[in-house]
Amino acid sequence: MKYHITINSIKTVEELKDAWSHEDFIKLLDELDFPDANKSNPDELKDLLFMAISDFEPEEAAAILLKYKFSEKLSANQIDQVSHEMLLDKISEEYPDISFHHQLFNINQLLFKAYNGRFPNTKASIIEFEITPNKDVTKDAVLKAFSASLSSHNVIKRLFENQLKGKEAFDEAEHIIWDLKPTSENGYVLTTSEYWMSKDDFNDAEFDAEIVLFEKDSE
Repeated sequence: MKYHITINSIKTVEELKDAWSHEDFIKLLDELDFPDANKSNPDELKDLLFMAISDFEPEEAAAILLKYKFSEKLSANQIDQVSHEMLLDKISEEYPDISFHHQLFNINQLLFKAYNGRFPNTKASIIEFEITPNKDVTKDAVLKAFSASLSSHNVIKRLFENQLKGKEAFDEAEHIIWDLKPTSENGYVLTTSEYWMSKDDFNDAEFDAEIVLFEKDSE
Protein backbone atom coordinates (compact mmCIF):
# COMPACT_ATOMS: atom_id res chain seq x y z
CA MET A 1 0.00 0.00 0.00
CA LYS A 2 1.37 3.42 -1.00
CA TYR A 3 0.59 6.66 0.82
CA HIS A 4 1.46 10.33 0.54
CA ILE A 5 1.71 12.08 3.91
CA THR A 6 1.90 15.75 4.82
CA ILE A 7 2.63 16.65 8.44
CA ASN A 8 0.85 19.96 9.08
CA SER A 9 1.80 20.47 12.73
CA ILE A 10 3.37 18.75 15.71
CA LYS A 11 2.52 20.22 19.10
CA THR A 12 4.11 19.29 22.40
CA VAL A 13 1.75 19.42 25.38
CA GLU A 14 2.04 18.70 29.10
CA GLU A 15 -1.55 17.54 29.54
CA LEU A 16 -4.34 16.23 27.35
CA LYS A 17 -7.65 18.01 27.03
CA ASP A 18 -10.59 16.03 28.40
CA ALA A 19 -8.29 13.39 29.92
CA TRP A 20 -10.41 13.65 33.07
CA SER A 21 -14.15 14.26 33.27
CA HIS A 22 -16.06 16.12 35.97
CA GLU A 23 -17.27 12.72 37.15
CA ASP A 24 -13.64 11.57 37.47
CA PHE A 25 -12.81 14.63 39.57
CA ILE A 26 -15.78 14.06 41.89
CA LYS A 27 -14.93 10.38 42.37
CA LEU A 28 -11.27 11.17 43.01
CA LEU A 29 -12.19 13.88 45.52
CA ASP A 30 -14.32 11.31 47.33
CA GLU A 31 -11.34 8.93 47.37
CA LEU A 32 -9.26 11.76 48.82
CA ASP A 33 -11.80 12.34 51.61
CA PHE A 34 -12.94 15.70 50.28
CA PRO A 35 -16.53 16.25 51.53
CA ASP A 36 -19.51 17.01 49.26
CA ALA A 37 -17.48 17.13 46.06
CA ASN A 38 -20.65 16.61 44.02
CA LYS A 39 -22.00 19.93 45.34
CA SER A 40 -18.95 21.92 44.22
CA ASN A 41 -18.85 24.27 41.24
CA PRO A 42 -17.84 22.12 38.23
CA ASP A 43 -15.40 24.82 37.11
CA GLU A 44 -13.57 24.57 40.43
CA LEU A 45 -13.30 20.79 40.64
CA LYS A 46 -9.82 20.56 39.17
CA ASP A 47 -8.38 23.17 41.53
CA LEU A 48 -10.11 21.46 44.45
CA LEU A 49 -8.56 18.18 43.37
CA PHE A 50 -5.08 19.72 43.35
CA MET A 51 -5.67 21.00 46.88
CA ALA A 52 -6.95 17.62 48.06
CA ILE A 53 -4.03 15.77 46.48
CA SER A 54 -1.47 18.05 48.10
CA ASP A 55 -2.84 17.17 51.56
CA PHE A 56 -1.36 13.69 51.12
CA GLU A 57 2.20 12.51 50.89
CA PRO A 58 3.15 12.19 47.20
CA GLU A 59 3.34 8.40 47.27
CA GLU A 60 -0.05 8.17 49.00
CA ALA A 61 -1.74 10.42 46.46
CA ALA A 62 -0.11 8.52 43.60
CA ALA A 63 -1.39 5.23 45.01
CA ILE A 64 -4.95 6.60 45.25
CA LEU A 65 -4.91 7.77 41.62
CA LEU A 66 -3.34 4.52 40.45
CA LYS A 67 -5.94 2.48 42.30
CA TYR A 68 -8.70 4.57 40.70
CA LYS A 69 -7.46 3.73 37.20
CA PHE A 70 -5.84 0.32 37.61
CA SER A 71 -7.48 -1.48 40.53
CA GLU A 72 -8.62 -4.27 38.22
CA LYS A 73 -5.24 -4.61 36.48
CA LEU A 74 -2.64 -4.10 39.20
CA SER A 75 -2.32 -5.71 42.62
CA ALA A 76 -2.00 -3.64 45.78
CA ASN A 77 1.72 -4.42 45.88
CA GLN A 78 2.18 -3.35 42.27
CA ILE A 79 0.32 -0.10 42.89
CA ASP A 80 2.50 0.58 45.92
CA GLN A 81 5.66 -0.06 43.92
CA VAL A 82 4.62 2.11 40.98
CA SER A 83 3.52 4.95 43.31
CA HIS A 84 7.07 5.15 44.66
CA GLU A 85 8.75 4.75 41.27
CA MET A 86 6.70 7.62 39.82
CA LEU A 87 8.56 10.10 42.01
CA LEU A 88 11.89 9.06 40.53
CA ASP A 89 11.29 7.92 36.96
CA LYS A 90 9.10 8.67 33.96
CA ILE A 91 6.97 5.59 34.51
CA SER A 92 4.53 6.59 31.75
CA GLU A 93 7.43 6.07 29.33
CA GLU A 94 9.25 3.24 31.08
CA TYR A 95 6.52 0.88 32.36
CA PRO A 96 7.05 -2.50 30.62
CA ASP A 97 3.41 -2.87 29.54
CA ILE A 98 2.88 -0.01 27.09
CA SER A 99 -0.91 -0.38 27.29
CA PHE A 100 -0.60 1.44 30.63
CA HIS A 101 1.35 4.41 29.27
CA HIS A 102 -1.58 6.62 28.27
CA GLN A 103 -3.31 6.56 31.65
CA LEU A 104 0.00 6.68 33.53
CA PHE A 105 0.74 9.89 31.63
CA ASN A 106 -2.58 11.42 32.69
CA ILE A 107 -2.00 10.41 36.32
CA ASN A 108 1.58 11.65 36.29
CA GLN A 109 0.60 15.07 34.98
CA LEU A 110 -2.05 15.57 37.67
CA LEU A 111 0.57 14.78 40.29
CA PHE A 112 3.21 16.91 38.57
CA LYS A 113 0.96 19.97 38.78
CA ALA A 114 -0.47 19.25 42.22
CA TYR A 115 3.03 18.98 43.70
CA ASN A 116 4.59 21.81 41.68
CA GLY A 117 7.05 19.65 39.81
CA ARG A 118 8.06 17.07 42.43
CA PHE A 119 7.10 14.35 39.97
CA PRO A 120 9.02 14.07 36.68
CA ASN A 121 7.44 16.05 33.85
CA THR A 122 6.34 14.06 30.82
CA LYS A 123 4.98 15.35 27.54
CA ALA A 124 2.71 14.25 24.72
CA SER A 125 2.77 14.96 21.00
CA ILE A 126 -0.28 15.96 18.99
CA ILE A 127 0.34 15.47 15.28
CA GLU A 128 -1.99 16.83 12.60
CA PHE A 129 -1.46 15.31 9.18
CA GLU A 130 -3.02 14.54 5.82
CA ILE A 131 -2.79 11.15 4.16
CA THR A 132 -3.81 9.98 0.69
CA PRO A 133 -5.41 7.77 -0.23
CA ASN A 134 -7.71 7.80 2.79
CA LYS A 135 -7.93 4.04 2.86
CA ASP A 136 -7.21 1.57 5.67
CA VAL A 137 -5.84 4.36 7.86
CA THR A 138 -5.25 2.34 11.02
CA LYS A 139 -2.78 3.00 13.83
CA ASP A 140 -0.63 0.20 12.42
CA ALA A 141 -0.65 1.71 8.91
CA VAL A 142 0.05 5.25 10.16
CA LEU A 143 3.13 4.20 12.14
CA LYS A 144 4.45 2.22 9.19
CA ALA A 145 3.89 5.19 6.89
CA PHE A 146 5.46 7.66 9.33
CA SER A 147 8.54 5.46 9.61
CA ALA A 148 9.51 6.59 6.10
CA SER A 149 10.33 10.00 7.59
CA LEU A 150 11.33 9.09 11.13
CA SER A 151 14.98 9.39 12.11
CA SER A 152 16.98 6.20 12.58
CA HIS A 153 17.34 7.25 16.23
CA ASN A 154 13.58 7.19 16.81
CA VAL A 155 12.65 4.67 19.49
CA ILE A 156 9.85 3.09 17.42
CA LYS A 157 12.27 2.34 14.58
CA ARG A 158 14.79 0.90 17.03
CA LEU A 159 12.34 -1.30 18.97
CA PHE A 160 9.89 -2.40 16.29
CA GLU A 161 11.91 -2.86 13.11
CA ASN A 162 10.28 -6.15 12.13
CA GLN A 163 6.79 -4.85 12.85
CA LEU A 164 7.35 -1.74 10.72
CA LYS A 165 8.55 -3.91 7.86
CA GLY A 166 5.48 -6.15 8.07
CA LYS A 167 7.46 -9.18 9.20
CA GLU A 168 5.61 -9.39 12.52
CA ALA A 169 2.19 -8.30 13.75
CA PHE A 170 2.28 -4.74 15.07
CA ASP A 171 -0.13 -5.10 17.99
CA GLU A 172 1.84 -2.48 19.94
CA ALA A 173 0.63 0.22 17.53
CA GLU A 174 -2.71 0.29 19.33
CA HIS A 175 -0.98 1.57 22.47
CA ILE A 176 1.81 3.65 20.91
CA ILE A 177 -0.82 5.87 19.30
CA TRP A 178 -3.17 6.88 22.10
CA ASP A 179 -5.79 8.43 19.87
CA LEU A 180 -6.35 8.72 16.11
CA LYS A 181 -9.24 10.80 14.80
CA PRO A 182 -10.27 12.06 11.35
CA THR A 183 -10.54 15.84 11.00
CA SER A 184 -11.39 16.19 7.30
CA GLU A 185 -11.60 14.13 4.11
CA ASN A 186 -7.89 13.26 4.26
CA GLY A 187 -6.92 14.86 7.55
CA TYR A 188 -6.23 13.19 10.89
CA VAL A 189 -4.93 14.10 14.32
CA LEU A 190 -3.09 11.62 16.50
CA THR A 191 -1.95 11.74 20.08
CA THR A 192 1.05 9.88 21.43
CA SER A 193 3.82 10.24 23.97
CA GLU A 194 6.73 12.52 23.12
CA TYR A 195 8.80 9.47 24.03
CA TRP A 196 7.54 7.74 20.87
CA MET A 197 7.45 10.69 18.47
CA SER A 198 8.43 14.36 18.64
CA LYS A 199 9.01 17.12 16.11
CA ASP A 200 12.73 16.38 16.11
CA ASP A 201 12.12 12.77 15.05
CA PHE A 202 10.85 13.67 11.57
CA ASN A 203 13.26 14.24 8.70
CA ASP A 204 10.61 15.57 6.30
CA ALA A 205 7.18 17.12 6.65
CA GLU A 206 5.96 15.75 3.31
CA PHE A 207 6.88 12.32 2.03
CA ASP A 208 5.77 9.15 0.28
CA ALA A 209 5.61 5.79 2.00
CA GLU A 210 4.99 2.23 0.93
CA ILE A 211 3.92 -0.10 3.70
CA VAL A 212 3.73 -3.87 3.96
CA LEU A 213 0.81 -5.38 5.83
CA PHE A 214 1.57 -8.34 8.05
CA GLU A 215 -0.04 -11.57 6.95
CA LYS A 216 0.07 -14.37 9.48
CA ASP A 217 1.47 -17.56 8.02
CA SER A 218 -1.22 -20.18 7.59
CA GLU A 219 -0.63 -23.21 9.75
